[in-house]
Amino acid sequence: MTDTAMSSGNNAMNGRTGRSPLPGSSPRLSQEFAKEDVQKKYKHAFVIHAKRRTSCLSRESESTPSFLGFRNLMVLMLVVSNLRLVLENFKKYGVLVTLSGHEYRHQDVLLGWILYLLVPCHLFVAYIIESVAARQAKAAVARIKRNDDPRTRSQSQQRERRTFEITWTIIALAHGVNATLNLCIATTVVYYHIHHPGIGTICELHAVIVWLKACSYALTNRDLRHALLDPAVSVPLPDLYKSCPYPNNITLGNLSYFWWAPTLVYQPVYPRTEKIRWDFVLKRLLETIIGILLIWILSAQYAIPLLQNSLEMVSTLNLAAIVERTLKLSTISLACWLAGFFALFQAFLNALAEVMRFGDREFYSDWWNSSSLRSYWSSWNKPVFHFMRRHIYAPLVGRGCPKVVAQIAVFLFSGVLHELLVGVPTHNIIGVAFAGMVFQLPLVAITDPLTKMESSNGRTLGNVIFWVSFCLVGQPLAALLYYFAWQAKYGSVITPRLWS
Repeated sequence: MTDTAMSSGNNAMNGRTGRSPLPGSSPRLSQEFAKEDVQKKYKHAFVIHAKRRTSCLSRESESTPSFLGFRNLMVLMLVVSNLRLVLENFKKYGVLVTLSGHEYRHQDVLLGWILYLLVPCHLFVAYIIESVAARQAKAAVARIKRNDDPRTRSQSQQRERRTFEITWTIIALAHGVNATLNLCIATTVVYYHIHHPGIGTICELHAVIVWLKACSYALTNRDLRHALLDPAVSVPLPDLYKSCPYPNNITLGNLSYFWWAPTLVYQPVYPRTEKIRWDFVLKRLLETIIGILLIWILSAQYAIPLLQNSLEMVSTLNLAAIVERTLKLSTISLACWLAGFFALFQAFLNALAEVMRFGDREFYSDWWNSSSLRSYWSSWNKPVFHFMRRHIYAPLVGRGCPKVVAQIAVFLFSGVLHELLVGVPTHNIIGVAFAGMVFQLPLVAITDPLTKMESSNGRTLGNVIFWVSFCLVGQPLAALLYYFAWQAKYGSVITPRLWS
């Protein structure tokens, strides 16, 4: 037999018997092959529990596992449960989203356009007031510079400082009257003459925004004017302002930019981008439209029937039924709020900032991770937060007011604004929106210590408290109460007796 044939025969034999040794091989080689066969067939004794380990969901676990699967499960369950509600709603009510169901009076539209055009005029009145103040400031600086005698220059500065205080009192009074008229006129027209709550909300929101901008414009220029007249006493101005020093910023162009800029705090100069990306603008505007349509559909198809069915329960004070309605409404109100948040802060404000080449676009931060109510209110709406901090909280603390008192003042002021934005358009100033802001103060006191705990359990509990108070109690209950007040007063969004 040839060597090739012998080799083939041995390989075939090894394949059948699991690498059996060749005849005539050494005893040691035979033992090794036998050991390998045993290890392949009998593996009942190798070590499984070789070291101490913890369950991956335990607190003592060294590494946190990924929860991607649970997230997918939660999304799937949300989709399935809400799909059931969609089918149930369609079977019960049919399609409720129609253009004819959202009719409005011609008077509402006309008054809305008139307010939209007239409200910004108060900003330009503020510009006229500041122009007069700037001329007086330049004249005062010129008088100080003409006084070359060092011995009398100090007296001249003190005299001009006293004059400045008197002038600022007059200017502040003029600004106060102008801004107050803006808000009072708009609020009166919306409350007594604009019936449709949607149009009223837009008009009132516009008036509040212009009012806040006018206040910031006046207060900021007051400090800039003071720094010009007495730079030794004033706080050094930021380097960013050097490219447009006071009073060079008192121009119509500068004010017009601030009017449209997506911010509520005035600065002579803002960080700017180099160019406008029109494709970016179109994408953000498309997202804005989609968000508005989603809110409209959710409100008309799901929220209105649910609110309508809750009226009898509220009128009879059936607490168990009110709790059930509130929990059921929480899903819809949360979806509407999230859609509104994305449409406004992510889509519309970014589109506006791109058109205005406004560089600072941190309109919000990760508020959804808030472990306390304080961090939520300081992160979800940065434009309002910056205004409150710059023009209310910081001045109060700087004048010796305790921080707690300053925080209470901020929440009270915010509560008044919320009541204006909700109670005035619905023609029911019942104080629910104001109380909702005031009730945040105890929650702030409860959740603040949780963020200081060493373990993550405190922050987790604080985040849960935030979501429960926000989703299950706050918005749904407020919507239910204001809708009940509207129905008690008018009966429906549009009634035949109110048609023009």
